[in-house]
Amino acid sequence: MIDSVENKQLLHLVFGGELESLEGVRFSDLDALDIVGIYPNYASALKAWKSKAQQTVDNAHMRYFIVHLHRLLDPES
Repeated sequence: MIDSVENKQLLHLVFGGELESLEGVRFSDLDALDIVGIYPNYASALKAWKSKAQQTVDNAHMRYFIVHLHRLLDPES
């Protein structure tokens, strides 16, 4: 079954954690990663990302990311 463009789920994962240093993207504790959630579109993922990023603004080593899961699931699109 092929989804139309309007109905296609473009899944996005929002997660974060504390980095070992500000120069790289290596987490200090993988067991402590904060998996915020999986969202059906970029707009809702961005809203969740902004919320978590603002909550942790005082910790320079804490970073949150948006992963485009739909690109991993269907790399040809």
